[in-house]
Amino acid sequence: MTDELLLYGSYGYTGALIVETATEAGLSPTLAGRRAEPVERQATDRGLDHRVFSLDHPAVIEAHLDEFDAVLNCAGPFSATAEPMVEACLRTGTDYLDITGEIDAFEALAERDREAEKADVTLLPGVGFDVVPTDCLAAYLEGRLPSSTHLRLAIDGMGTFSPGTLKSIVEGLSRSGAARIDGEIRTVPPAWKIRRIDLDAGPKPAVTIPWGDVATAYYTTGIPNVETYATVPRLAVAMLRRTGPLTSVFGSESVQRALKGVIDATVSGPTAAERARSTTRVWAEVENDEGKRLAARLETPDTYGLTARTAVESARRVAAGEVAPGFQTPASAFGPEFVLEFDGVEREDVAGSMGGPSEATADD
Repeated sequence: MTDELLLYGSYGYTGALIVETATEAGLSPTLAGRRAEPVERQATDRGLDHRVFSLDHPAVIEAHLDEFDAVLNCAGPFSATAEPMVEACLRTGTDYLDITGEIDAFEALAERDREAEKADVTLLPGVGFDVVPTDCLAAYLEGRLPSSTHLRLAIDGMGTFSPGTLKSIVEGLSRSGAARIDGEIRTVPPAWKIRRIDLDAGPKPAVTIPWGDVATAYYTTGIPNVETYATVPRLAVAMLRRTGPLTSVFGSESVQRALKGVIDATVSGPTAAERARSTTRVWAEVENDEGKRLAARLETPDTYGLTARTAVESARRVAAGEVAPGFQTPASAFGPEFVLEFDGVEREDVAGSMGGPSEATADD
């Protein structure tokens, strides 16, 4: 292999931010994607090399990846793009990173851990806001309470979404909720549990959501019970609980295609000014079987800017051979302090805990 990093999906909203951040850091990734015109224009503007290829033909993917030490996949939904890219990486010896937050994508890569070790390939998904801050916070708390058996994570202030993020959310409408219970990922109703949580902005209702940490936190910490929450307006709680019977409707190909078409036509992602004003708070609590609890929280700058910085630094380290082969999470690769290396991220220990949950019932 002759080059360090291939950045696939470089011209999407988040991909473009990652390219900008990488070049500002002095890196020169080769840009790639399936559409020639935007890749060529972007590469010309940045003075970078580029490749054009789809993920439909394994031999073509392998021919391109064989020249690179690592690939950073920014082309979602990762339910469609991760598997063919990883398959090629295992054949070419190319390390793989992505910015997914999709539970199924994480689990599929975790299942290939031994295969990746034998191929001397690092598989490191989730190197953006999904799931760097939450993964590092979970690892930090588990290190302080190694006997932890339960982990609860909550997120507040996600802000405006990019087209790619919204498409992943649309795909999620076709599925129920998820939680890890006794080490296994279980299907649960939408908004299965509700808690009130104070992330330094006053108490807010928070409902369970199928965040990527349902998958990754178990591999990072070994904690067998994981619930992930997001704060929502009170009026949204009942609506979320009533979406369960509609999952088959949202899952139909025609509905998915229509919703994604609307996103393509109407959504461009947050502006630079909106990103500059945005902050996000992350809260985590661990508990052991004796009822001892510890909690901490993070405040981060906007999710897309942080994603660009964490993804670029992760890719730089992986391409330099600093991460062991096999399946990794951000905290298993870089440690719980990794997220604190980025400007605008602050962590503090907090007293207290989430209130007790209320669970969805058939009558809700």
